[in-house]
Amino acid sequence: MITAARWISTIAIGCTVAAAHADAVLDWNKVAIEAVVTAKQSPPLTTRSMAIVHGAMHDAVNAIEGRYTPYRPTAKPAAGASADAAAAGAAHAVLARLFLDQKAALDAALSAALVDSGHAAEARAAGAAFGASVGAELVAARADDGTASPGPYRPLAMPGRYVPTAMPVFANWARARPFVMARPEQFRPAAPPALTSAQWAADYNEIKSMGGKASAARTKEQTDIGQFWIVTGAPAYNSIVRELAGRGGRTLSQNARLFALMYLALADSLIAVFDAKYEYEFWRPLTAIRNGDLDGNDATVVDLAWTPLVESPLHPEYPCAHCINAAAAVAVLEAEFGKGTLEPFSMTSPTLPGVSRSWTRIGDLIPEVSNARVWSGVHFRNSAVVAETMGRAIGEMTVREMLKPVK
Repeated sequence: MITAARWISTIAIGCTVAAAHADAVLDWNKVAIEAVVTAKQSPPLTTRSMAIVHGAMHDAVNAIEGRYTPYRPTAKPAAGASADAAAAGAAHAVLARLFLDQKAALDAALSAALVDSGHAAEARAAGAAFGASVGAELVAARADDGTASPGPYRPLAMPGRYVPTAMPVFANWARARPFVMARPEQFRPAAPPALTSAQWAADYNEIKSMGGKASAARTKEQTDIGQFWIVTGAPAYNSIVRELAGRGGRTLSQNARLFALMYLALADSLIAVFDAKYEYEFWRPLTAIRNGDLDGNDATVVDLAWTPLVESPLHPEYPCAHCINAAAAVAVLEAEFGKGTLEPFSMTSPTLPGVSRSWTRIGDLIPEVSNARVWSGVHFRNSAVVAETMGRAIGEMTVREMLKPVK
């Protein structure tokens, strides 16, 4: 995982809504993803922002259409209120509070969305006002969730001994208040393999061979996949959800629920992974391989010239954050669209322009992302496997316990 600064420059930005799309959730998803990118938010913050936006849109639409249980209880809307306008009002209320410097563009987007939604002016006004109240309430409810607190990380050092002064990031996420989980450590895994174990030696030697910048074992396609999946956070998965949700035959309520479940699961998976990362503080491959003579394992050999294909993120290695996000996303999407073969769906990546990846099974995203992190030299194989298990559990729990169909 990398910070927003790494990929922001290559993503097109803007905050406009084309005239009257058939689905207000898809319209405002586009506005929201462009807003988080414009703001250069870090990957964890993008998932938090999108979870609040889509949680609010779901609750606003659902209060009118009544098909699912709400994320949070809301007041009753006025009779005849437009669900489309409620979605727009909710998303606008969230985004305008999270991104104050974008308010003018967001106001213009709301005005454009409400010009003609196929409902009478009174219904549009009532829906927008109701949605705005739902959005404002959810922003307020998340105001003290711990994501804005100072990072508590304390550098590990001997008195007087120099250590690099770039501070690790997202340590505060380890204690943030989850959206769905009971507590950050709910899915905390066991510790990484012992450095004297065969598992450790296998992981070490795989990434030493496949993940180095100068690797002769990695193919061009494997290199491309590693660079393709440098993109992280909400921009990594949003276009896939949009493509599947926009294929026709789906209702506004279905899409409101889908995007809400997706981002609730993604946001909580990052809280869970940073809890584990800062619990174990396991070293990155760059550190491990340059200290391979210190791990007490005869099957690992130090290499003082080794560097990863991709720059190492500034937080502990175990477990893999990108892998937990991928597995959480897959769990939600498979619950909605199934585990079988689909018409091909695809995405492009701002971190490898001009390349498109496509799949026919949603579950194929998991091994591709896990392989990408090994081939890019930033995660050990066991870290990816453990994160896959965590992410699936979080995604499945989110679908099982939240926004359930009303019988």
